[in-house]
Amino acid sequence: MLTKKSKYGIKALIFLGKNYGTQPVQIMRIATEEQIPKKFLEQILLELRNAGLLYSVKGAKGGYSLNKDPKDIRLTQVIRLLDGPIALLPCVSLNFYQKCDECKSEEVCGIRDTFVEVRDAMLQILNDTSIADIIEKESSSIFNP
Repeated sequence: MLTKKSKYGIKALIFLGKNYGTQPVQIMRIATEEQIPKKFLEQILLELRNAGLLYSVKGAKGGYSLNKDPKDIRLTQVIRLLDGPIALLPCVSLNFYQKCDECKSEEVCGIRDTFVEVRDAMLQILNDTSIADIIEKESSSIFNP
């Protein structure tokens, strides 16, 4: 399940993506409009800035802006940065592999084989989806006023 940290991080990146190329956006504005607790958002934005996805400007007109084009920010990158592994089992993780304690043999484990397929399908979708893609989906949604 996607954690609130990743969900809020993605929501903040979408918000900043919609404002890409404009003045930096203050944290309070993002927190208010996206209904994200301000203190939690501050921590998330700091992590995203430290990873090079955002830059910040201090002062009265300061705030955060994307450091990359929204089309160049992939969901895999954001989720791994904020949450770590994407795989549902540690033994199928590409970047955070750990052997399962109860597993007798990974080579013949049907559970592992199934979750490798799940991982691959999920990674394909997440890696093919950028912040710009989500913005586009939202703007073309029939539910968008």
